[in-house]
Amino acid sequence: MDQAPKFTRHVWLQLWRLIRPYFFGRTWGKAWAQLSALIILSVAVTGVGIWSGFVMSDVMTALEKQNAPAFQRGLWIYLGTFAATVPLAAYYRYVEERLALNWRDFLARTLMLRYFYNRAYYRLQGHEEIDNPDQRMSEDAKNFTITSLSFSLIVINSVIQIIGYAGVLWSISVTLVGVLVGYAVFGTLAAFLIGKRLIGLNYLQYEREANLRYGLVRVRDNSESIAFYRGERRELRDLRARLGGVVGNMLVLIRWNRNLAFFTTGYNSLALILPLMIVAPMFLRGEVEFGKIAQATGAFATFLAAISLFITQFERLSAFAAGVTRLGSLWEFLDERDVEDDLEAENAEHIEISEDERTISLENLTVATPDGNRELLRDLNFRLPPGKSLLIMGESGAGKSSLLRTIAGLWSSGEGKIGRPPYRSMMFLPQRPYMVPGSLRAQLDYPEATRKMEGEDMQEILDTVNLPELSDRVDGDFDRPADWANMLSLGEQQRLSFARLILKKPAIAFLDESTSALDEPNEERLYKFLRKHHYTFVSVGHRSTLLKHHDWLLKMGKDGKWKLTETKDLEKT
Repeated sequence: MDQAPKFTRHVWLQLWRLIRPYFFGRTWGKAWAQLSALIILSVAVTGVGIWSGFVMSDVMTALEKQNAPAFQRGLWIYLGTFAATVPLAAYYRYVEERLALNWRDFLARTLMLRYFYNRAYYRLQGHEEIDNPDQRMSEDAKNFTITSLSFSLIVINSVIQIIGYAGVLWSISVTLVGVLVGYAVFGTLAAFLIGKRLIGLNYLQYEREANLRYGLVRVRDNSESIAFYRGERRELRDLRARLGGVVGNMLVLIRWNRNLAFFTTGYNSLALILPLMIVAPMFLRGEVEFGKIAQATGAFATFLAAISLFITQFERLSAFAAGVTRLGSLWEFLDERDVEDDLEAENAEHIEISEDERTISLENLTVATPDGNRELLRDLNFRLPPGKSLLIMGESGAGKSSLLRTIAGLWSSGEGKIGRPPYRSMMFLPQRPYMVPGSLRAQLDYPEATRKMEGEDMQEILDTVNLPELSDRVDGDFDRPADWANMLSLGEQQRLSFARLILKKPAIAFLDESTSALDEPNEERLYKFLRKHHYTFVSVGHRSTLLKHHDWLLKMGKDGKWKLTETKDLEKT
């Protein structure tokens, strides 16, 4: 679990990692063009604002002197500044939103690409410190881009306004500028001391909101199991506990926001009076015209808002630091697994994997848990020729599925050598198949989804796995979307995964209890098809009925022990 963020060098480094790819990568031209347009529009809006301040000063002076022609002339000019501001402000907002959307699209696509690269999504399962990666890539990425751009523009606008309005205030009173700067420095230090607790609280709020959403999604995804177990009360307690964490932290957050509001409200209220306290005596002494009071008040307020940026945006900054830390930690995790050569070097230090087009060969293979604390298999030597099969059996927890993970390259802890076909030539069938959203055609063709198959061909495959009526559920339309995960029983899902296997025709298939939900006739039907068409496959299972469909039996025991036997020898005994 990530630690609560602070404004440290590490946070700034994370922020730089997230900004650099878009503004200094391949897309820099478009990004900087839009950002430059925003800066130009900001300068234009500020210039019009300064101009309107001088015009208003003349209007108020003309009003004080009861000069009707000058008042009317100045009023029309002042209305003209509004007419100039409207299109500038509208285009400024439009360009800002387009830039934020383009940046979010780029960042989300980049994170998704890296999330799937080298199966980082799988490795994230063992890292509790990177919680809810889905929420980080969606909501956190959106908030980061919008808030980063907003803060950047606020800083740019503030610099422009400070430069522009400093001259206005200086021309009215040097004392006014000195008081303003001192007031802003005092306010910034006080706001930081009062509100620094908000940074950690906002981070915890991000985390607890994400945990609540995850709990709700988990109930939805496991609704049938919960219903069978009658686990409603247990799940309700869990969700209430998660909600309690959200509400409890939010109460603390609200209290600290209240404390900060006590200061910022008084700070902003006093800022309205300060310029009047300085400029009004100057008017009474005849040193400035009456219109300068209004001009000084407006310029002072704008200048103070620009120079007091940290105070006015402190609450958002604390939430932003939390978002940067969550997104940055995900980026750092992906950085560690983003280079294929590094991963291969990591594998080479443990288990050496080489590619062979048709066979599986295991040489002095020792398989250990990822933490290296337990050996599941020790010094296994075996070669599976093309067209042959191996059955792996053993007690629960002996490491049968772990051996498949090691052959697939998902685990690398241990030592020895593995020879296997490339990934594109292998296929793994888990006990609970993955039903993708979409049509029946998409189900059959997963994961490629690129083949142009005729309906007759797909129906023939369904007949082979004893699902002849499946197409009838979509009225024979193989391209009609349906909720297959809820429409099919587990046994039907397992037969459908075999249909994928038949369609792909891999060099080697790995079946991890992939017929556990089938009756024996259906199981025998599928295995007979594999044997008849000389598939090479490795099965994990518990049923003794599987023995007759395999050439070898690997019996795994505890403490890394194993025994390899030809099944024909078992039949003799």
